[in-house]
Amino acid sequence: MVSRRLAPAVTRGRQELVRLAAANPRVRRWMGRLGDDLSRAARIGAVVAEARAAEAAAGEGAGDDLYGGRYFGLGRDPSGDRQGQSGYATYDRVSSNADIAAYLLWRNFRVHRTLDVGCARGYLVEALRDLGVDAHGCDVSRYAVEHAAPGALGYVRYGDPSRGLPYDDGQFELVSALEILEHLPPDAVPAALAELRRVCGGLLYATIPSFGRNPSGPHGHLDGKVRPDRLDHYRDLGDRFAGPVPYDDLAVDADGGPIEGHLTIASYDWWTARFADAGFDRWADVERRLYADIAPAGLGRFWNLYVFALPDTPLELATPRRPDATLADLGLVHPLIEHNAIEAAAAEDG
Repeated sequence: MVSRRLAPAVTRGRQELVRLAAANPRVRRWMGRLGDDLSRAARIGAVVAEARAAEAAAGEGAGDDLYGGRYFGLGRDPSGDRQGQSGYATYDRVSSNADIAAYLLWRNFRVHRTLDVGCARGYLVEALRDLGVDAHGCDVSRYAVEHAAPGALGYVRYGDPSRGLPYDDGQFELVSALEILEHLPPDAVPAALAELRRVCGGLLYATIPSFGRNPSGPHGHLDGKVRPDRLDHYRDLGDRFAGPVPYDDLAVDADGGPIEGHLTIASYDWWTARFADAGFDRWADVERRLYADIAPAGLGRFWNLYVFALPDTPLELATPRRPDATLADLGLVHPLIEHNAIEAAAAEDG
């Protein structure tokens, strides 16, 4: 809002800019680029200011207490060795497998607007936007918001599903939550799932470290998730135990905290029941198709994936693009796929 005293000067300035733009095509192009840059800077500034204010309001226990720069690899050994610590030793678009996830979602879901909850620095958001999807993300880490990937800057906001997300009801056709929900304590899971349901307009895709029987892909396991001295106990329980694993039995890192910050380790059945309580149906047939898509990258045993839908979600939203093609055929280039293809060719020659 311009003050009454300055309004005449502002009006004259605008008129002069219009005159210059009308008289010179180069000036018009320059003004257009400058306008785009200023709009982008304003959008980025707004989400950064929002993240700082939200973190300050959250106070003790806010995201950057755990998920600051060091968690994302700042100042850590860049060789890739985590040295028994949680978080990332190195973290970028390739190591996060963001392009594989982006192609997987773009190929299998006919959606236009997506939200990645717990998006970290937004590599998936950036990769989806590169594919023409109106992708957005949110994270509990102010560091991640301020240091988002170039293509995600301004589209990543501060948001904590256990406290409330800064979006309208049903705003996104597809919501993703990749390796996020296990970071919540078990008693916080129902509220988080209710919030995911609130912003979801149809489909939800999640990857969650899980154990036990899986109806759509590789079964889960407890190795690396439970203290070694308690592993046999849980193996003996078999399907009688659905989880979650008690806190004192969780595997720990070199600092003595739960490894990878995982607080809820539970079975496929337990997670499926929690999503059902939140109002979601599980689409196992679609999951099988996704497992087939990531098989060339060798990720099936690592990505314990789930596809959920709200009631009355049309199945057409999960119609794949070119079902006869692989993700590589569609344009995906990734070292994991190239490495596995080389190994497969060598095995055939041998």
